[in-house]
Amino acid sequence: MYLLRLALASLNNRRFTALLTVFAIALSVCLLLAVERVRTEARASFASTISGTDLIVGARSGSVNLLLYSVFRIGNATNNIRWESFEHFAEHPRVSWAIPISLGDSHRGYRVMGTSSAYFEHYRYGRKQPLQLAQGRPFADDPFEVVLGAEVAEALKYKLDDQLVLAHGVATVSLVKHDDKPFHVVGILKRTGTPVDRTLHINLAGMEALHIDWQNGMPARGAARIDAEEARQMDLQPKQITAFMLGLNSKIATFTLQREINQFRGEPLLAILPGVALQELWSLMGTAEQALFVVSLFVVLTGLIGMLTAILTSLNERRREMAILRSVGARPWHIAGLLVVEALSLALAGALLGLLLLYIAIAVAQGPLQSHYGLYLPLALPSAYEWSLLAGILLAGLLMGCVPAWRAYRQSLADGLSIRL
Repeated sequence: MYLLRLALASLNNRRFTALLTVFAIALSVCLLLAVERVRTEARASFASTISGTDLIVGARSGSVNLLLYSVFRIGNATNNIRWESFEHFAEHPRVSWAIPISLGDSHRGYRVMGTSSAYFEHYRYGRKQPLQLAQGRPFADDPFEVVLGAEVAEALKYKLDDQLVLAHGVATVSLVKHDDKPFHVVGILKRTGTPVDRTLHINLAGMEALHIDWQNGMPARGAARIDAEEARQMDLQPKQITAFMLGLNSKIATFTLQREINQFRGEPLLAILPGVALQELWSLMGTAEQALFVVSLFVVLTGLIGMLTAILTSLNERRREMAILRSVGARPWHIAGLLVVEALSLALAGALLGLLLLYIAIAVAQGPLQSHYGLYLPLALPSAYEWSLLAGILLAGLLMGCVPAWRAYRQSLADGLSIRL
């Protein structure tokens, strides 16, 4: 206990240097814990980009490819699915609900998705949170209504009742536009931090109406063209879609239905479990995640080396202090212990201050992170792994303190009291 009192008194005597050292360690600890917490929550958020959906079904390809185009709107499907196949599984006794998805068009770089009203009713993200409208309503029976994701509306400055023209294909700049069939905005979704924010949602009938007069991948010319009013009067039942999502009555039936879909004789289909495919996709991105964590570890190490440098630098200035302690009966191991306790005190103070800075940063950034990136950072106590990281930092500080302690241990009484000219 007396060593702790001596160490604190000594640090107080050099308070400016000690405070700088503590602050450097605190910043590095805060960075390390922030990176770890963001990694953990980003993984959880990534895994919950879609939640509550038991199976995603598309044309047979790879599971990651199916996940990318159906959930993240990245890439394209290898093939489409017949509407009859969708109806077959939508009416399956084990299926509670089904959401059809039709992709292929875009608007100024943002993907357009044709779907049904079931999308707004059953689609979930995050912790099974439903989609909510910031303004307006979902699309109804009119095929030329569109509901915008939050990012689309914000970036392109759209408001309710604005009109927009969709483009054929998914390129940022398209030479072929559906300018004869404009859509008007009836709703804008609240921000979710998921690909939903970057999507324009239209009715499946609207997607069918856009291409009803197309032949061999090209729009009709002259009298063969069908305008919006004529399209409204026609049968707009889709003949094919890109993919569909299924929610089951019982989770127990998931693997049974997945096998049934994968062995479906009507056409080659692939059914994937979203959670499994998301983890597979995350594992492909794990290198960057680990690199960020390693960088933050090196930042902590740099802070501890700064502490070591500060203590070593102060040794020459403190030789007389240590010699006086030796002259009043302190043993060499007392001097060594004093420096170890100082180093441990600095590391502990830095770790605690770093933890405090972390919670302040989370409290400030929690709202913007959730609304813009869908990343929720809770103000929770450190996890077991985070406690182990803090314990590792304290242990490293203790080991760093052993270096100046060993040097001080070997210093002689005469060396401290001698006068150098």
